[in-house]
Amino acid sequence: MNWLESRLPPLVAAFPSTITPTQCCQAIFLLAAGGVLAVAVMPRDAKALLMDYGARKAQQQQQQQQQQQQSKRQDSRDPGEQQQQQRSPTTSQREDTRSYLLSLLDVLTAWTQVPHSWFGAFYAVSVACSVFWAIQYFTDGTVLRLVVSSQAEAQAAESQQHQATSATFEQVTLGWLLMLLQGSRRVFEHVMVIRPSKSTMWVVHWVLGLLFYLTINVAVWVEGSHAIMDPQARHTDDNAHARWKMAAAIPVFLFAWVKQYRCHKHLAGLKKYSLPEGGMFRHYVCPHYTCECLLYLSMAVATAPRGQWWNQTLLCAVVFVVVNLGVTAAGTRKWYADRFGAESVANKWNMIPLIY
Repeated sequence: MNWLESRLPPLVAAFPSTITPTQCCQAIFLLAAGGVLAVAVMPRDAKALLMDYGARKAQQQQQQQQQQQQSKRQDSRDPGEQQQQQRSPTTSQREDTRSYLLSLLDVLTAWTQVPHSWFGAFYAVSVACSVFWAIQYFTDGTVLRLVVSSQAEAQAAESQQHQATSATFEQVTLGWLLMLLQGSRRVFEHVMVIRPSKSTMWVVHWVLGLLFYLTINVAVWVEGSHAIMDPQARHTDDNAHARWKMAAAIPVFLFAWVKQYRCHKHLAGLKKYSLPEGGMFRHYVCPHYTCECLLYLSMAVATAPRGQWWNQTLLCAVVFVVVNLGVTAAGTRKWYADRFGAESVANKWNMIPLIY
């Protein structure tokens, strides 16, 4: 028993018996997706304060300045005219309350802004996680053993009632490798391709992104915990059921991986706040989001356990990605339409062909 194991409090030691690592990952993804949807259905002013950043944030600030100027002009109108347009007490109270809440939200978000360049931390954390879990595996690390033993026990209990649902060791290795490839490419893009930006974003966006990348790096292998724990299973299991899934998923992943890089390179080569029209941007408002969805969907298929079409934990991650990027894509479409005209986004899908 090593130092960490000897000092685990009873509560932490008992925790895996009540909730499995896969359930924990799935809950994080789905709760995060629900939070994004909750913000998306807020009134337009509140949603803009919470979600807009970059070009949309600059436009929002400009609109606020225009509204303040218009309000000052209204306050300087002839008193007789103001009396004619006097609001009812109920309406006035509601509008004053709404204005107060928006002002409070504006102050809160203004105090908790972080540089948009901090996005780079997501990809550095992702690569660091890939390296961490590889080291844990090769050194038989305590953290890895705690996670896989908890999940393997749950899989063993399930196999007594149903067919075992663990992914194979080949799938675990492939999932880890694909995640490392994606994280490494994004680090390269952030350092070498994407131009520095002075824009800011709400710190909650940043925390949510970090949480996603920390969790996704567990999700790519956790449903193969049985194969990680049992070395004999790597040689005795019939892996043919998994290989065709991997063979189908790898080309999709590589297609999306290359296309997303080209999209980011195209965006980086544009003049500030201009309309992207090259490559996949001819057909999509946000094709780099399309590629992001394909990347994680292909991982979900590649690591799907026996008898399943996809890895359920990674599928929950895909749900979050689709919801989060879908809301952002809608805001991007509106910004393009306002700035460049409705015809600039006509006949273009936001993100998902034939659907959205």
